[in-house]
Amino acid sequence: MVNMFPTSDPLVTVAHLRSLAQLGGPGPESVRVRLLDVRWELGRDDCYRQYRDGHIPGAVFANLDHDLAAAPSPAAGRHPLPSLEALQDAARRWGINQGEAVVAYDAVGNLAAARLWWVLRDAGFTDVHLLDGALAAWQAAGYPLQRGAVDVPPGNAVLGPQGQMPQIGLEQAAGFAAAGGLLLDARAPERFRGDSEPVDPRAGHIPGAKSAPTGENLTADGHFRPAAALRARFEALGAAPGRPIASYCGSGVTAAHQVFALELAGFQAALYPGSWSQWAASDRPAATGD
Repeated sequence: MVNMFPTSDPLVTVAHLRSLAQLGGPGPESVRVRLLDVRWELGRDDCYRQYRDGHIPGAVFANLDHDLAAAPSPAAGRHPLPSLEALQDAARRWGINQGEAVVAYDAVGNLAAARLWWVLRDAGFTDVHLLDGALAAWQAAGYPLQRGAVDVPPGNAVLGPQGQMPQIGLEQAAGFAAAGGLLLDARAPERFRGDSEPVDPRAGHIPGAKSAPTGENLTADGHFRPAAALRARFEALGAAPGRPIASYCGSGVTAAHQVFALELAGFQAALYPGSWSQWAASDRPAATGD
């Protein structure tokens, strides 16, 4: 078998994806890739219906709330990381086999799909990629959509151990900036400032954090900005070789997008999975303003 797909680039273009065998390419023996649709938006409960109404052909739905997170709690936040057992069960249910590559996308510039990228990487699955431009890029290219759900045979992927991506917890987040680290808040500026807080118990941000809205990692059409532009963005925020960097958001979802963008820019960053949802439920102080 000649495997055309695996690449060191964490991004895959729609043209490359379109060329794959199960999407109209040269033949089923030429590639082994699993395509996952991670449709999710905060406050929406119709993501599976959106998926069934139209997705990239062959894509299997991955439920972020149930497959990529454990049960929420004030102590752990709204999207705690899933256990290894739960994640491996989900990966096999999605049809992932040993030796396959994974490509993930969503409908919001990969803000949710990056969570899948991070949790699989954290569990030792390295051949995982994001579709640059996400679903919008596929549609803009004029490629077809498929309706209904895609059912696949169970896969045999073996994950683990977890902990292969850097992360920090509540205690580390509390002292991260004071110790010289760069703590980036990936939420919208109004949530960082404390002007509004639509979800969590308190408004504001972790003292010492810098506002770095994750949407600014993308171009107007939802593609990741070039690596040089991303590097300049993060350097302007204080990123530098050797300086520890960590990212958080509301519940550890879009912060993974920030970690992905930092990797494109040439920086390694830790994820704070509990993020503001955990911090705001604790007795830690909240800062407001710019």
